[in-house]
Amino acid sequence: MVSYPFIPPKVPDLLYDNGMKKTLLFMDWGIFALRFYHYILLVSRVLAESEFSNRTLLNVIWLMIAFVVPMMFWFPQWRVNKVWFCILELSLGGSYYLHSVIDPDLTSKADYLLPSLTIGYLMTRQTLWVIPSVTLIPALSQFYLGLTWEYTLGVGTDNLLFCFIGIWASFVANAYYQKNELLAEVEQQNKLLTHYTAEIEKMTLLEERNRISKELHDTLGHSFISLIMSLDASIALLDYKPAEVKKRLTHLRELAARNLDEMRNIVHEMGEEEESSLSRQIEAIAASFQEHTGTDLTLSLLGAERPVRLEVRQAILRVIQESFTNALKHGKASRLNLEFTFSENALQLVVQNNGNRIDKLEYGFGLTTMKHRIERLGGSLLVSSEEGAAAVTEVRCEIPLERVMVHGEN
Repeated sequence: MVSYPFIPPKVPDLLYDNGMKKTLLFMDWGIFALRFYHYILLVSRVLAESEFSNRTLLNVIWLMIAFVVPMMFWFPQWRVNKVWFCILELSLGGSYYLHSVIDPDLTSKADYLLPSLTIGYLMTRQTLWVIPSVTLIPALSQFYLGLTWEYTLGVGTDNLLFCFIGIWASFVANAYYQKNELLAEVEQQNKLLTHYTAEIEKMTLLEERNRISKELHDTLGHSFISLIMSLDASIALLDYKPAEVKKRLTHLRELAARNLDEMRNIVHEMGEEEESSLSRQIEAIAASFQEHTGTDLTLSLLGAERPVRLEVRQAILRVIQESFTNALKHGKASRLNLEFTFSENALQLVVQNNGNRIDKLEYGFGLTTMKHRIERLGGSLLVSSEEGAAAVTEVRCEIPLERVMVHGEN
C-alpha cells in the first residue's frame, strides 16, 4: 500500500488576529500618554504659579522642546532610533529637572518618575548607561537641596523602580512582537511544507505508477509472448494432432491463470516476500519458457545461494524475462543459455542467445527499465552483440552483494 508523507496541521488563523497588534499599540500609546501628561502638567504648573515673564516663556519653550524633539526619534508604531530618544530625553528633560531644582524663583519643582518610566520602556543595550543616570540625577538634586539621606535615597530608588517598570513593559511588548513574528514565520514555513508535501505526494504517485507499469511490462510482456507463440504452434497443429493441441491448450490455460494471479498481486500491492528461493524461481521461469516456446535453453546455477531482498529477486527475474522475450521477439533465437552465479561479492547474470545480431543497440522501454532496476541497486547492465562463427547476443548483469543482502545476514 502506498504511504504518503504526514501533512502538518495548519496553525489556526486566530493566532494571527489583531490582538497582538492592539496590545503593542496600547502599550506604546500608554507610555506616550504618560509622557504627554508629564510635560503638560509641568507647563500648566509654570503658567499657574508664575507671573508671565520672559523667564516663564523660556521655561515653557524649554518644556515644549524637551517634549517634541525626542519624538523625532520615537513615536508610537514609528520607531526610528531609540538610542537618540533616550539621549535627548535624558539631556533635555533631565536638564529642565535640574533647572527646576536649582532655580529658587521656580516654585513648581519637577519630578522625574514618568521620564524614567519612558526611558526604561525604550531602553536598548546601547543605552544601559542611562540606568544609573535616572537614579543619580534625582538623588543628587535632592541632596543639593539639603534633604536627608533617607529622603534622597527614596527619591533615587523610586526613579530606579519606575525605570525598571518601563524595562519590564518593554520586555512584555517585545515578547508579544517576537511571538507574532514567530507565528508568522511558522505559518510561512507551514505553507512551504504543505507545498513540498503535495509535491512529494505527486512524485510518490508518479513513481508508484511507473513501478507498476514496469512490473506489468516485464511480467505480462514475457508471458504474452509465450502465449502467442504457443497458440501459433497449436493452430498449426490443430488439423494434424488435435490431441497434442488439446494438451497444449490446457497448459496455456494454466499459464494464463498464473499470469492473472500475478497481475492481481502487482496491481493490488499484495506481494510479500516469497518463501521460495531465487534459484527455484529462476528454474521455474526457465522451465515455463522452454515448455511453452519450445526453445532450447541451458541453465547453469553456480555458487551457494544467499538470501537477498525481495526487490533484488524481482529485478533479477524481470531481467531474465525481458532477455528471454527480446531473444525470441526481436532476435528470433532458437537457443538460449542462462548462467547465474552467487559469488562472494556479487550476483552475476549472463543470458546469451543465438538470435540475429543487433547492428545498432537502442534502449527501448524494456531495456531502459532493466537498466534502471539494476542501477538503483548499485549494479550494472551491459547488452552486447557479436558476430563470429555464430551470432551471439549477450545480456550481462552484476549487482554488488553487500547492498542487496537481507537485513541481519552476513
